[in-house]
Amino acid sequence: MAPDEDMRPVLSLLTQAFAHMEGRIDPPSSLSRMGPAELAQEAARAELWVIDGKTEPLACMILTPKAETLYLGKLAVAHTARGQGLARRMIDTALERARALGLPSVSLQTRIELLENHVTFAALGFEMTESSAHPGYDRPTTLGFRRLV
Repeated sequence: MAPDEDMRPVLSLLTQAFAHMEGRIDPPSSLSRMGPAELAQEAARAELWVIDGKTEPLACMILTPKAETLYLGKLAVAHTARGQGLARRMIDTALERARALGLPSVSLQTRIELLENHVTFAALGFEMTESSAHPGYDRPTTLGFRRLV
């Protein structure tokens, strides 16, 4: 998506898809601080990919080139579209983009509390590579995953 497009439907998808995290993760998701303007800034700074349905977006992700990897953030699939392989399609797109950009891998982070995400990303070919803590925390809050292209 281009940064001048209407970000409200994508933000709505993200908000709905990430709602199950509320009260489960600490600190809260950065999505709580994101509005349409901030999402448009992400689309200008990185690549915002969306799979559109007939009336609303079905899946989205933000791809950000880093020094040695393509970072995949804010991957979301609409509840009504789960089980249709859309996350796999998005990840395949991320792998294609990494190859096109000459990057050796795709990486992502997920919260330590979201065990179901760890299982899903492992099933999609990602390996856990690290743990890290948000500023002010003395325990790991995030796990990093990577998949070679």
